[in-house]
Amino acid sequence: MDRDFLFELLKTGSVSGNEAEIEKKIFDYMQDKADLVTVDELGCVTAAVNPNAAFKVLLAGHADEIGLMVSAIGSDGTLMVTHIGGIYTTAFPGHKVRIYTKNGIIYGAVANSRSIAKNKDIRASDLRIDIGAESREDALSVVELGDTVTFDTDARELLNGRLSARALDDKLGAFIVMEALSEAKRRGASVGCYASATTGEETTGNGAYFAASRVKPNIAIAVDVTYTSDNCGISSAETGDIALGKGPVICNNPSIHKKVNAALRECAKRLDMSVQTEAASGRTGTDGDTMHKTGIGVPFALVSIPLRYMHNPAEVCSLKDVQDCIDLLAEFFVSCTADMELKPF
Repeated sequence: MDRDFLFELLKTGSVSGNEAEIEKKIFDYMQDKADLVTVDELGCVTAAVNPNAAFKVLLAGHADEIGLMVSAIGSDGTLMVTHIGGIYTTAFPGHKVRIYTKNGIIYGAVANSRSIAKNKDIRASDLRIDIGAESREDALSVVELGDTVTFDTDARELLNGRLSARALDDKLGAFIVMEALSEAKRRGASVGCYASATTGEETTGNGAYFAASRVKPNIAIAVDVTYTSDNCGISSAETGDIALGKGPVICNNPSIHKKVNAALRECAKRLDMSVQTEAASGRTGTDGDTMHKTGIGVPFALVSIPLRYMHNPAEVCSLKDVQDCIDLLAEFFVSCTADMELKPF
């Protein structure tokens, strides 16, 4: 696992619709680790090993993150915003933020007061960002409507091999699929292996549609995060019994392909790796739902990284789980053959 590259991704802003910077870093990083690296019109970077092989396996992890978008500017120079993706609005007041403009990052503080702090029904449109501007014209000299906003946070290693950062959902997934592809190439995988860092998952799912429609995979695996039940406020009745440090999470779901899940479990067994199980009764809420419906239909599975405090400015994961996901997916790439039978009978 290249931790330096992981930390580089984590410090890069990538609110949905503004992923070009992070995707370019992934594009450059994969040049000597894959046989072919491409970028599509939406900015999804897809790396491939054995691109001429007829049988294709696609892994997708989305590179975009939730955040805010500047929607208006007050006469006093404060920024008004709307939400991009499933934010917790109550997490913003009183915090520092970064605004991503065409001329680079500028910084701001989200207004807070006792009355704001007591408002449990606060909406994104209620937020005001102070960038130090003295008037609307002053603010417009550096910001334009549509600029994106994230928390001004860092990535820190915690005790017991754990990591805290903003947007581990799903920069971890984008990182994992690229590392798994690189390892599959090193190990001599024989099928067409593809890893895509998709755009727009938190908003439209359009990136996964573009990527999968171009690759036309025989199998697709979404790599995303999932809630743990080993911390406050999350019920195992909703998430399953999921904990940090106990391995990748395989999802049982009506849409998910049972043979692909079984193959993933066989890979884990060969690696003597513990895996966890979650259940989802409807859509998985991941790129898998989109890839599944491209072309003539694609059998898919979902492999997730256990995550605490999802969609908050300080999410927490286990670096062991990250490495296990890389190893599991590399093993899956290597184990796939062109004659795999995916029909149930």
